Amino acid sequence: MSGIIGRTMANRRISDLNKFLVGSRVFASRTYSSAVKEMTVRDALNSALDEEMSADPKVFVMGEEVGEYQGAYKITKGLLTKYGPQRVIDTPITEAGFTGIGVGAAYHGLRPVIEFMTFNFSMQAIDHIINSAAKSNYMSAGQISVPIVFRGPNGAAAGVGAQHSQCYAAWYGACPGLKVLAPYSSEDSRGLLKAAIRDPDPVVFLENELLYGESFPISAEALDSSFSLPIGKAKIEREGKDVTVTAFSKMVGYALKAAEILAKEGISAEVINLRSIRPLDRPTINASVRKTNRLVTVEEGFPQHGVGAEICASVVEESFEYLDAPVERITGADVPMPYAANLERLAVPQVEDIVRAVKRVCYRSSK
Repeated sequence: MSGIIGRTMANRRISDLNKFLVGSRVFASRTYSSAVKEMTVRDALNSALDEEMSADPKVFVMGEEVGEYQGAYKITKGLLTKYGPQRVIDTPITEAGFTGIGVGAAYHGLRPVIEFMTFNFSMQAIDHIINSAAKSNYMSAGQISVPIVFRGPNGAAAGVGAQHSQCYAAWYGACPGLKVLAPYSSEDSRGLLKAAIRDPDPVVFLENELLYGESFPISAEALDSSFSLPIGKAKIEREGKDVTVTAFSKMVGYALKAAEILAKEGISAEVINLRSIRPLDRPTINASVRKTNRLVTVEEGFPQHGVGAEICASVVEESFEYLDAPVERITGADVPMPYAANLERLAVPQVEDIVRAVKRVCYRSSK
């Protein structure tokens, strides 16, 4: 890592368009119109890491199998060859050890990107994430910044059992001092990972294993090396007038599929991709509910103390008089993830669950 220090950070060119969009409300709530190609989420994350490492010599990657093996999910493919073992560091199977090293490096002005093979394993390092990273800026009265990113797959995959399937969005989202991001599309992944790496505070970056291989249209703007998305801003993926559906990560895709089905039955659903769990874009959520007068929240995590529960509380506090129906929460089952495929399917939300919930709040069905 000694080779990382002493080199100056390359200047980033920020286009007039991006300057406008960062300060604009429209940036948070509209899609780009100039999609020119498709990119997988895996390639989006890889290109974001590559470009940020190229732009800033203080950025380095550390974790299990990130180097010689090219990453457990190939997110770090090609980076060891390009940047060398001082900046792409393979570690032993010791999350507490390499996370602590990463936090210490961030204390000294480097910008580590710590990869967990799954966020379930971040529990081995939670003391460093919460007590060493999240609280240091406050406890030092702003004298210590901790510019570190903790990233990796979060939530359910397929057939990996209870100890590899938990969603930690609500856990980390409850902790002051952290920023918590959960991308859905390739554009989300590129823009939010770049923003996370550039941010002066610790960021928990929750990916989804099942999305890595999915391709999404990506705009010319998003392919620019200066591109980033604002932390704390949601995106309206589909506009509607009858009901608001909030979701994040893989569940955004499910919500969009449900909206297509509902449209055929005359129900217009507005789908909000949260993108950011902490800070949560309460203004966008409440503005949508005040328009549609109904709310369904969707998440893979457990129901108690979940992200949907926080959204429900926000809407009740700020927009209660606009609600025409009780809020519906669609969550994972309140059990550890089963291993059997048939039970696993019952334990995570499905498209039909969202459809039924929307019909209930629209008084189209009581089932």
